[in-house]
Amino acid sequence: MTDPLTLRPSGSLDPAEVRALMLDLRRLMLSYKFGIDAVMTKIGILRDEFRHIHDYNPIEHTGSRLKSFESIVAKAQRKAIPLTLDGVRSQMFDVAGVRVTCSFISDIYRVRDMLVAQKDLTLLEERDYIANAKPNGYKSLHLIVQVPVYLSDRVEDVIVEIQLRTIAMDFWASLEHKIFYKYGQEVPRHLTDSLKLAADVAWSLDSSMERIHEEVKALADDREPLGRGEDHLRPEEVLEAFMRTVEVVDDASRSRR
Repeated sequence: MTDPLTLRPSGSLDPAEVRALMLDLRRLMLSYKFGIDAVMTKIGILRDEFRHIHDYNPIEHTGSRLKSFESIVAKAQRKAIPLTLDGVRSQMFDVAGVRVTCSFISDIYRVRDMLVAQKDLTLLEERDYIANAKPNGYKSLHLIVQVPVYLSDRVEDVIVEIQLRTIAMDFWASLEHKIFYKYGQEVPRHLTDSLKLAADVAWSLDSSMERIHEEVKALADDREPLGRGEDHLRPEEVLEAFMRTVEVVDDASRSRR
């Protein structure tokens, strides 16, 4: 393995070191890509099985992304992570990312259980931002897993981050990412407040749709429909809550003009 780049006294880089490091980085990024492919294959098999064998498919959409070299360098500088192959492998767990979008909250944990039960996939860490949402309202289930990649001359264990969300959670996270990308770290307060309100509405919608889904399942199984708990909202109540949020956001925006 190549040592980290070192600056010569003249300030120039040794060309041989540059070539060796670039080769190592190319191999590293390929291994992460292969790790994504391995996890996506596992999820694709589950999705196809449910689609063709079972009467219900908990997986709505899947996607993946490989962190760019520029993003890796920026995060290494921001988090004081050594910009070496060992530093990236041991301290940066989101280089390879897979996203699974589900219809319902219960589907997230169902897919999670199926994945971690696979013998060649090792769960290293689990971050449940559904049970414990971030202060800004972000909700998702993050799994840091290790998957073997079979190369021509060796087997390499690759770390992949899997994010599991509902459709509402994914829509909210996409909007939040666009806002922070546009404003950087200086997002106006009224927008962060609006995002938190929207996260609360999205959670109410997820909870209500989950209840409806469970009642439909109960009817299909010739069981009595599940009773309505005090903490559940009817669909019309969810819509009313959403409209109230929109009104609050509009009022906040007008007051700042």
